[in-house]
Amino acid sequence: MLVLGIESSCDETGVAMVQGRGQGVPTLLAHALYSQIEMHQAFGGVVPELASRDHIRRVLPLTQEVLTACGRTLAEVDVVAYTRGPGLAGALLVGAGVACALGAALGKPVLGVHHLEGHLLSPFLSADPPEFPFVALLVSGGHTQLMRVDGVGRYELLGETIDDAAGEAFDKSAKLMGLGYPGGPALARMAEQGNPAAFKLPRPLLHSGNLDFSFAGLKTAVLVQAQRMVAAAGVAHFEALPEQARRDLAASTQAAIVEVLLKKSVAALQQTGLRRVVVAGGVGANRNLREQLNAECAKRGVRVHYPELHLCTDNGAMIAMAAAMRLQGGLQQPSTAYAFDVKPRWPLDSLPQL
Repeated sequence: MLVLGIESSCDETGVAMVQGRGQGVPTLLAHALYSQIEMHQAFGGVVPELASRDHIRRVLPLTQEVLTACGRTLAEVDVVAYTRGPGLAGALLVGAGVACALGAALGKPVLGVHHLEGHLLSPFLSADPPEFPFVALLVSGGHTQLMRVDGVGRYELLGETIDDAAGEAFDKSAKLMGLGYPGGPALARMAEQGNPAAFKLPRPLLHSGNLDFSFAGLKTAVLVQAQRMVAAAGVAHFEALPEQARRDLAASTQAAIVEVLLKKSVAALQQTGLRRVVVAGGVGANRNLREQLNAECAKRGVRVHYPELHLCTDNGAMIAMAAAMRLQGGLQQPSTAYAFDVKPRWPLDSLPQL
C-alpha cells in the first residue's frame, strides 16, 4: 500500500510517500518540505492569507519532487492522505482540496488525518521506533498534552495546557525579548550561553498534583522581568541591554519551561507505571529538553523516543505515516466521496478508536 501524504496546516508545506508493510511499521520512501519562515519573518508571525496562497504554489511541485525521489508515479498511489485539522482554515483547505482533486482524478480513495495524531506517531519514522504502550509528551504549536498511548487510536488524555502551551511560551517570551519569528529556536540558541539560575521565574502548576500545564503566567513574569532590567539599566528597550543579561533571561525562561515539561512527564510515567516515553512536536527538538529528559529517564530505566530532528516540525511524512498506520490497524477506511471539509479545531480524543 502506497500512501501519499500532504500537510498544509500552518506555515510549512509537506508532501511524503509511505509504503505500508502489512502489520509492520510503514516505511518512509521520500518526503519534501517547504518552510514559509522567511516570508512571515517580516510580519513577526504567520499571516494566514499569505500562508494559504504559498501552499497553493508549493504543493504540486513538492509532490512531483517526492514522486521523482522514490521512483513512483501518481498512478501507483493507493491512498491520498491530507491534514484535515486542526490548523488554519485556509491553509487546511489547500491541502484538502489538492488531495481530493488528485483522488478524484486518479480514482483513488482519500483520508483526512488529524494533525496531532501525525505528530504523536512521528517517532515511528525514526531509526529507533517505539513500541506500544507509552506515555506521549505532545508539544506542538498551541498544544501541550500528556497522553497514555496503548495503540493507534487508543489514546487517554492525562493532562493538557489550560492556557498558553509550551511552544507559545517560547515564542511569546522570545518576542518580548525582540528575537523575532520564529522565536522559540532563537530563544533556545541565546539560552545556550546564559545562566539558567540567573532569574527566579515561576513554574506554573508544577506542584498542582495533576498533569495539567499552564504557561501564561510564565510569559507575564518574563515580561515583568524584562521591563525591570530595561528600567534598571536606563536603556530604551530590551535589545539594548548587555548581551549576557539577555542570555541569562533566555536561559532562565527555557529552564522554567523545561523543568515543568520534565517533571510532569516523570509524574505521568509514575502514574501509569509505563517504562517508555515518546516526545513529539516542534518543542521536542529543543536540545535542553532532550538532554534533561534523557538523563532523568536513564536514571529510571525508561526508554525515550523522538522523531528525527528534521521531522519534529510539521511535515508530510507524519501525515502519510499516521494514515498508513490507521489503515493497517483497520481503524478507518479511505473514502471515494471527494467532497471535503476541514476542522480548524478538532479534539484528538474524538477520532475513531478500536
